[in-house]
Amino acid sequence: MRGPRRIVCLTEETTEWLYLLGEDHRIVGISGYTVRPRKARLEKPKVSAFLSAKIDQILDLKPDCVFGFSDLQADIAAELVRRGVQVTVFNQRSIAEILDMMFQVASMVDAQAKGLELLGNIQRGLDDVRNASETLPRHPKVYFEEWDTPAISAIQWVSELIGVAGGHDVFPELATQSLGKNRIIANTDEIIARNPDLIIGSWCGKKFRPDTVAARAGWLRVNAVRNGHIYEIKSPLILQPGPAALTDGLQALRDLVHNWAEGTLPSNLIKGE
Repeated sequence: MRGPRRIVCLTEETTEWLYLLGEDHRIVGISGYTVRPRKARLEKPKVSAFLSAKIDQILDLKPDCVFGFSDLQADIAAELVRRGVQVTVFNQRSIAEILDMMFQVASMVDAQAKGLELLGNIQRGLDDVRNASETLPRHPKVYFEEWDTPAISAIQWVSELIGVAGGHDVFPELATQSLGKNRIIANTDEIIARNPDLIIGSWCGKKFRPDTVAARAGWLRVNAVRNGHIYEIKSPLILQPGPAALTDGLQALRDLVHNWAEGTLPSNLIKGE
């Protein structure tokens, strides 16, 4: 067996990808936020949150590689490096970068052939949705809310997936900002002004509440609110920069956008709210 034999994954996307590759036997520790695949929670020790990790427990697992994600895990990575552990931190923010990350991981665990096969399937799925979206009779303006207080708009891969699904992100200029603090919409009147047809929420770590969004001051002027087109996509599907976002996350976006375009999207607001 070539490549790292004992891997700790500090975020979910590398865990799910290694399972899809059939290389899950290499995983010795995972993030406590991992929900995909479900059996990973039953089989693997949970050794980290997102911004913190059980360093001593990770060291006890004797990993020969730790996979992390983004500058937000830089302190964890630095401590592990100081303790003599090899750490690979990915920083994928776009669809292309997610695909690149997945190829890199497949190569590291000597599973290039399987990786290319799976990546080919994912790319075909992206192309199929993109092609189907081009023929839609209408293309909705979409406001994707990653957090509510303060309001944070879609990160780059989500914005790009909205486009693949046939929608238009109403804050495209913010999507390229990798940090959430740089995607804060300080004046929420700007959301009203951009008048999205569809609001999609994914509040990482807590349940999205369409009725709460609809009750915001002045938001009855927004098309999405007037028509009850306010929906949630669970964060493990869409905010995981790995296989979930490019498959099930994209499918969820496609269903919402295409049903809106075809006039078959029902209201998601409780009657009387």
